[in-house]
Amino acid sequence: MKIRAMFEPPGPADPRCNSAQAFGLPLALRRSMIEPDAVMNATATGTFFTPAQRRTVAAAMARIIPSDATPGAAEAGTIDFLERYLSGTGFVYARPDGSGFETLTGRSEQAWRSRIETMRAKYVEGIAGLDARSRRSHGGVFADLEPGQQDEVLRAVERRDGLPDSTLSPAYAIGGPSASGPALQQTSTEVDLDFFALLVAHTRQGFYADPIYGGNRDHVGWRVIGFPGPASLAEVHAGRYSTLDWFADGHTDPSPEKREAHRGVDGRNS
Repeated sequence: MKIRAMFEPPGPADPRCNSAQAFGLPLALRRSMIEPDAVMNATATGTFFTPAQRRTVAAAMARIIPSDATPGAAEAGTIDFLERYLSGTGFVYARPDGSGFETLTGRSEQAWRSRIETMRAKYVEGIAGLDARSRRSHGGVFADLEPGQQDEVLRAVERRDGLPDSTLSPAYAIGGPSASGPALQQTSTEVDLDFFALLVAHTRQGFYADPIYGGNRDHVGWRVIGFPGPASLAEVHAGRYSTLDWFADGHTDPSPEKREAHRGVDGRNS
């Protein structure tokens, strides 16, 4: 996996102090970071960030999965995945046939709305803190820094330099940059993650998730790891495509001629 190895688990989080407080942002500013009109517009348009916020997040994602010998987060459009995810409850569950997204209602919609609002607040605060740290250390906003300077800032954020010690959430084992297991598409604990761990998790998801969720543009993430993937979710739903040959034990060789196909009763891949 091409996630940068430089990122290590941060030290423990203090529940008495959030990132906005730690970066010294005024209370009035923290309370006004997410305006009601902005929330309404996000839900309607499939976007959430201001242009400046989007530029900062995209730049950070591009250092987490950089573009080198193979495409990175920028080419995969991971920022589009994240914007769609944070825009509201309209892009949470893709319909199995690939025709769009499920419409959430009732308690399910309320629970997801609360979850998304929590993550929105973490991003708004975290972005402000990232730019503030960049100004202090290098005299400019994060997106304007040189790649090496951006890496320095991200390392400092990950180490929580200048922040109080805190209690590390168990969720970091799922979403953290040093997690040994695969990152999940949508974990039940992502709202417990700090800003940086949340950003890393969403960068991974946007790189490898099905393109219907807004990222993995032109199947870039899949191509990087040699996974062909289905043309659409409809192929999986109709039984015309199976991932068994790629994920079942003993059937993980990426060379089709070396893999034993799993066959259904009608002779097709099951």
